[in-house]
Amino acid sequence: MKLPFNVDLRNKIIAITGAGGIICSEFAKALSQCGAKVALLDINYNAAKKYADEIGENALAIECNCLDKASIENAHSIINDKWGKVNFLINGAGGNNPKATCDNEYMTPDLEGVKDFFALEESGLKFVFDLNITSAFLVTQVFAKDMVKTGGNIINISSMNAYTPLTKIPAYSAAKAGISNFTQWLSVHFAPCNIRCNAIAPGFFVTNQNRGLLFTEDGQPTARTGKILAATPMNKFGEISDLIGCLLWLSSDEASGFVTGSVIPVDGGFSAYSGV
Repeated sequence: MKLPFNVDLRNKIIAITGAGGIICSEFAKALSQCGAKVALLDINYNAAKKYADEIGENALAIECNCLDKASIENAHSIINDKWGKVNFLINGAGGNNPKATCDNEYMTPDLEGVKDFFALEESGLKFVFDLNITSAFLVTQVFAKDMVKTGGNIINISSMNAYTPLTKIPAYSAAKAGISNFTQWLSVHFAPCNIRCNAIAPGFFVTNQNRGLLFTEDGQPTARTGKILAATPMNKFGEISDLIGCLLWLSSDEASGFVTGSVIPVDGGFSAYSGV
C-alpha cells in the first residue's frame, strides 16, 4: 500500500474490530506500515487471518465476538500477553440487517407485498443496534482500561447516516447517529486521562455489505447509486485509500493531539450538499 504520508506509530499497540472487512483490514495494513503492532479482531477468524498473514509479523488475527464480553476479554488477554497494553483502539465492527431494511423509500399504504416500516422485525432492529452501539460500548469498556493511566487513542467508525438518515435503513441510521454521540461522550469522559476519541464518517464506498444495494447482479448501477452520486458533489464513490489520510492524521498524537470529540466526514461533499 502506498501511504499518502507516514507517521511514526512504532509505540502503538492497536486493536481493530471488524478487521476482516474491507475498510478496517486496509486500516490495519496502513497502520502496520507506520510501525504499529495491529491485532485484527473479527467474528470471522479466517477473514481476519487472511489479512494478518498479508501484513506479517506485526499483525495478529483473533476470533472475537464483539457482543460477548468474555470473548472481548479473551482477545484483550491475548494481545496483552503477546505485546503488552493496548494504547489505540478502532471500533470498526458494525453493519445493517435485512430484517431492519424497508423495500421502498416512502410509505405506500395501498401497495401489497412490500416490506414497509410496519413489517420490520424487532429482532432486526435489536441486532443492528447491538452490532453497532453495544459492540463499541463493550469493546471500549474492555480495552480503554489499558489507557486510563497512560493515555490512548480511540477511533470509531460512524457514517453519513449520522448526519442525515438514509431512506430504507432506519435502524442503521439511528445506530450510526448513536456512534457519533457516543464518540463525543467518550471524548469528554476520558479527557482527564489523555485519551482522545474521534470518529471517521465515511461517505459512500462500495463494500461487501452494500454492493447488492448499489449494483445489480450483472454489475449495472441501481437507481440508488444514481441518487447517491447525484448528491455527492465529487460525483463518484470513495476509494478505501481516500480514508487513509484521515486515519493517519487522527492516529498521530503530534498531528492531531488537540483533536478529540470530532466526527470527520470523508464523503466527497455529500454532507455539505443541500440538493439545490
